[in-house]
Amino acid sequence: MLLHSATILILLASASALNQHSRIILGSAEKYAILTKTGITTTGVTIVTGVTSVTGDLGTSPIGLAAITGFDLIRNSSGKVSTSSLVAGNVDGASQVAPTPSLLTTAVGDMQTAFLDAVGRTNYDFTELYEGVIEGKTLVRGLYKWSTDVAFTNGVTFDGTTNNAANPDAIWILQVAKDVVVGSGAIVKLAGGAQAENIF
Repeated sequence: MLLHSATILILLASASALNQHSRIILGSAEKYAILTKTGITTTGVTIVTGVTSVTGDLGTSPIGLAAITGFDLIRNSSGKVSTSSLVAGNVDGASQVAPTPSLLTTAVGDMQTAFLDAVGRTNYDFTELYEGVIEGKTLVRGLYKWSTDVAFTNGVTFDGTTNNAANPDAIWILQVAKDVVVGSGAIVKLAGGAQAENIF
């Protein structure tokens, strides 16, 4: 899968030593697998599966559905949502009929609140790890900061193992100053109890 977006949010998340590794509250943005203010584009084809596959909803606001390209969107009869064979969920844009635009405005506001919470966390566990090239690497739980791009071509593993046991509550917060570059067909692997919803 190759996704392009001027702003594809890797939600970062306020910081004290007590909450440094606590879960970031996403509010209504949590329902989205991808939520952006500028659009989403896919080539539609991957090496591994043959097609892009997104599990969860996609959304973009304040711009409309025209900014979501490559997904062959089908607008339902209500005009409130659209679907795509590449997405296991709904596709929402600010150009759809009410109440979708106002729900998206709230979700984007919640996303921005979560982002501001995240960037306030500064007690880093890792800075400039692997100079941003995380291809084939395993990332343990923690707060990461990069001033560079972060890139992986084929895959990366998030391992939640804590004290030699699987930890489903492990949290990753990745602060990336530049782009996240993901190769076509790249796979994110979860190990040691890692949960996708705990990676920000």
